[in-house]
Amino acid sequence: DGLIYKGLKPVYWSPSSETALAEAEIEYKDIKSPTIFVKFAVKDGQGVLDSDTSFVIWTTTPWTIPANLGICLNKDYTYALVESEKGKLIVLEELVDALWEKFGLETKKKLATYKGSELEMITCQHPLYDRESLVILGDHVTADAGTGCVHTAPGFGADDFFIGQKYGLPAYCNVDEHGCMMEDAGDWLKGQYVDDANKTVTQRLDAMGALLKLEFITHSYPHDWRTKKPIIFRATTQWFASIDKIREKLLTEIANVDWIPKWGQQRMHNMIADRGDWCISRQRAWGVPIPIFYAEDDTPIMDEAVFAHVAELFREHGSNIWFEKDAKELLPQGYTHPGSPNGEFRKETDTMDVWFDSGSSHTGAMMERGLGYPADLYFEGSDQYRGWFNSSLIIGTAVHGHSPYKQVLSHGFVMDGKGVKMSKSQWNAVAPGEITKKYGADILRLWATSVDYQADCSMSDEILKQVSEQYRKVRNTFRFMLANVNPEEDFTKEDLVDINELPELDKYILVLLNEVNEKAIKAYKEYRFADITNMLSNLMTNELSAYYMDYTKDILYIEKKDAPRRRQVQTVLWHAVNTLVRLWAPILVHTCEEVNDFFHTEAESIHLGSFAQALDVQGADTIKADMERMMAIRQDIFKALEEARAEKVIGKSLEAHVMINVSDEDRALIEKLCGNHFNQWLIVSKVSFSVDELKQYEVCQVEVEKCEGKVCPRCWNITDSHAEDGLCERCAEVLEQK
Repeated sequence: DGLIYKGLKPVYWSPSSETALAEAEIEYKDIKSPTIFVKFAVKDGQGVLDSDTSFVIWTTTPWTIPANLGICLNKDYTYALVESEKGKLIVLEELVDALWEKFGLETKKKLATYKGSELEMITCQHPLYDRESLVILGDHVTADAGTGCVHTAPGFGADDFFIGQKYGLPAYCNVDEHGCMMEDAGDWLKGQYVDDANKTVTQRLDAMGALLKLEFITHSYPHDWRTKKPIIFRATTQWFASIDKIREKLLTEIANVDWIPKWGQQRMHNMIADRGDWCISRQRAWGVPIPIFYAEDDTPIMDEAVFAHVAELFREHGSNIWFEKDAKELLPQGYTHPGSPNGEFRKETDTMDVWFDSGSSHTGAMMERGLGYPADLYFEGSDQYRGWFNSSLIIGTAVHGHSPYKQVLSHGFVMDGKGVKMSKSQWNAVAPGEITKKYGADILRLWATSVDYQADCSMSDEILKQVSEQYRKVRNTFRFMLANVNPEEDFTKEDLVDINELPELDKYILVLLNEVNEKAIKAYKEYRFADITNMLSNLMTNELSAYYMDYTKDILYIEKKDAPRRRQVQTVLWHAVNTLVRLWAPILVHTCEEVNDFFHTEAESIHLGSFAQALDVQGADTIKADMERMMAIRQDIFKALEEARAEKVIGKSLEAHVMINVSDEDRALIEKLCGNHFNQWLIVSKVSFSVDELKQYEVCQVEVEKCEGKVCPRCWNITDSHAEDGLCERCAEVLEQK
């Protein structure tokens, strides 16, 4: 389709790696650079300017001045011709005052003003060489820095190259692959590295009387992400993939993808909208070859049959065959081409950009294996908007007509305890294997799903200890529930009670379980893992462990094994295990398999099952409203118990006799939900309802005194009535039945 072509353009070039680089292989760091203001004297003023006038240009790369071929103005800006003690100078009118102060010039007489468009095609004398610089016009010229007259070297910048093409200026490059000045830069400069050339060029300009000002600035500059050394823009002949021809299609595809987080869509849109053609060739001794042959007349051979033949060779022998065989051996037997009358061919020595490799993984790893196209999800770090997500989108759309993914989910980076990004180069990365050896794989997974992974997140030993504590609470809650619904010893599915025959206190837990189940499944679909771990941890720690399992111990451990009330509580715990083990399974994979081994949720593995179905709890809204009021009453009573404990009236809560004054509606609610077991629900030995004025709390009046009577050695409740062996009547009856 003509999307791959060879051309001469400025590309990111790494002198330290001696290769072209992709945008994804660039990182930015602050460096200190010289910045110079230079006079270019007018040679042919085209009847507009006299030859005693100079344009003033500005650059942060003095080493590119030897490659200057033009001076670019903005056609709509106003430029001023100003007389000074350094001659007549042309700069942007609005910058005159600031520049004269910077240059230390005292004479400032404005002689005329011109629109940029009036100065087009004027020629200037290059201050260092016997050649001309052409005054041209470009929209990339801005007024926010410099002089409004932009130094243009088409061999060393994208804007310069494209505007140079418009005016027929060549992409002149006088710097070699090592970043050193070449012979045509002159004997005085030849062989110098670009950083050293900065000083030499500046001194030469000063000696020629062309330098107006030298300053040093700190600014962000691109570096090779492998060597960490600065790169340059340099015109070389490379292979390119055209973005322009498919840009609109790419932007349409971006809009059709589900991006998580949502800002990913705008980020990718902006990158593709502003992206130039993709340089896909590399000058490296390793990598996947670019499968191009050249005829004797240097014509690159674009023949589908040749590509298919090379692909088959690679499939059979691996890509190294390209380096092991000569061109003729790699071509189909008897291959001829009009550009090679003598039957001679040579092969391309450049290798493919690795992002072209990874960007085509949808074809090699998915379509080749019958997995279809597009993928449901691409999941990688947020740096891949310029890397894998980007290259995959371009190649997939170019080859298959639409994006290779339906969804893109990106994550942030892991920071160490000091907030420094973990990386191999920083020597601060922690191997997952080391963490799993120390804490177990489930702890690592729990950490990963409890942080906001879509942003940068921290990891340290201290954080992992906190996660371990969270894990222990979850594990211990499962252990308690399993101990009470152990199918080997006590409770099987046949013992389950119809959930709509349960008391409201039990149904309430099932209502909460239903809500968490629904929300967690939805969160899984939206990759909101931290929401899942929070919901599940809170339910298990607060509503189950600290509330329900705490007060039902008196039922589970004290009542007869098959007592109806005990079976009701066990039914709640069974449903809790059945729901929660499935919700936790994608995160705590080993723990949930272990739970399944005891609980027998699924025959072979918990991971071969599915999430639990919603429980059919009738009257959920009424139950929640009733329990909200009950919890408010409970909170007041617990405050009173805490105060009594602080005043040494009681020790543990079973030593308490709670007196409570509530409204008739609240008393009816308590009797409806708890019957004669309100004290059991509160984990106290005795509750009395009073009409007397008691201490006022938020919703009711409460007072606490020490309970009179004897402590039962089996249930630890304090009662008035005891059997001969000291047991309370309830415990005596249970043991007698046993």
